[in-house]
Amino acid sequence: MGLFSGAMKAGLAKKVVDEARKPQNQRKIKDLVANLTNRKGGGAASGRGTGRG
Repeated sequence: MGLFSGAMKAGLAKKVVDEARKPQNQRKIKDLVANLTNRKGGGAASGRGTGRG
């Protein structure tokens, strides 16, 4: 069962990489990342403290 699961994960990863290589999808990914970074205020850690004193 583990071999089959690993093969499925590898196949899914290949599909994602292949789709990400397409120019139209690259533009969509860039737009999505830009929207997420603008919404969060410039970074993932902007709303979090360091947890120190």
